[in-house]
Amino acid sequence: MFSLEIVTLARLLVDEARERSLRIVTAESCTGGLVAGAICMVSGASDVFERGFVTYSNRAKQEMLGVPGDLIADLGAVSEPVARMMAEGALENSNAHVSVAITGIAGPGGGTPMKPVGTVHIATARTNHGLMHRQEFFEIEDREGIQLAAVQSALAMLRERMAEA
Repeated sequence: MFSLEIVTLARLLVDEARERSLRIVTAESCTGGLVAGAICMVSGASDVFERGFVTYSNRAKQEMLGVPGDLIADLGAVSEPVARMMAEGALENSNAHVSVAITGIAGPGGGTPMKPVGTVHIATARTNHGLMHRQEFFEIEDREGIQLAAVQSALAMLRERMAEA
């Protein structure tokens, strides 16, 4: 289902979270739960994976994660502030210590000159460690490729957060 690289990243993430006694929560839009799926493919993930939110619609982002509707209306769902709010909201609405949030345009439609297909915002939050954000642009031809590239980037970013003291 996933590439060897994604499976390896997920295994390392689960092992590192277990070693640090950290629980993980995901908040996903354009990846539709694939990050959670990659983590849950690892045996023993239940030790560290707390829950996942698939907030594909703007309304779901508002209702489940507390993202303000005005923020989405003003900046669009695919933006740094929305990704950050998703990451914060996931932590606030779970018993996890670290979160990752993804919002983007996987295509093939939906892109604009300002936000072309392949634009993805990933944010991570960790209790008492603040937020991190990364904007990615994946120049990949197909939807699945963009989604899988975003999953790989999100898992790597989560691992970076695990390494913080």
